[in-house]
Amino acid sequence: MSRTREGLPPTIRIIMKNTSDNSFQRIHDLLSGHFGALAWWPADSPFEVVVGAILTQNTAWTNVERAIDNLKRAQALTPGALAAMPRPVLEELIRPSGFFRQKAARLQGFATYLMSAWQGDIACLCAGPLPEARSRLLDQQGIGPETADSILLYAAGRPSFVVDAYTRRIFTRIGMLDGTESYDDIRSLFMQALPEDPGLYNEYHAQIVQLAKTSCRKKQPLCTTCPLRSLCRQVLQAQD
Repeated sequence: MSRTREGLPPTIRIIMKNTSDNSFQRIHDLLSGHFGALAWWPADSPFEVVVGAILTQNTAWTNVERAIDNLKRAQALTPGALAAMPRPVLEELIRPSGFFRQKAARLQGFATYLMSAWQGDIACLCAGPLPEARSRLLDQQGIGPETADSILLYAAGRPSFVVDAYTRRIFTRIGMLDGTESYDDIRSLFMQALPEDPGLYNEYHAQIVQLAKTSCRKKQPLCTTCPLRSLCRQVLQAQD
């Protein structure tokens, strides 16, 4: 993909000037060779992905799994069932995910919107030009950029790169970000540098998450085990 810089913030244009598409692809290749295929996001349906994307806000995935298991046992993982469920019942089912009252309101608001406007069909909601589909998601209460891109990529198979705190941490340590870029700036950088391929975006984001959990940890990173140590500015500076 050619890297079109027009309209991008100056900081991102500088990063693009000083790196190449091959830098991003090389990082993906190193991570892929180290971790293999990760098959993320674990879900039985597109709507389950949406529920997981909302529940995972400000909590660990293990807590989300407990909440989703509760919803499955209650046969509540459809837009219709979730929208019709009494709020106190839903709150109790998703309590393990934390902020359960706020998240219950967001889940029911989204499920109601999906049923009334899109006949409960995630694919229809996310169809059409990507910016318009993303805008529709961002218009919903409690759906921020990371959640919207997770829904687009993992629930609808659209090529919308997901950025999270792990992405910022790893690529700042490597030296490809300075840590001040906005979410949308970083997303644009990846989407300009990589082919428009949902499968690639899926694996790349999963590999970033796995690296952050195993080696590039927030505190006491295990740099000697990191597959990116030969590229990492932080590691190279420590060796000087």
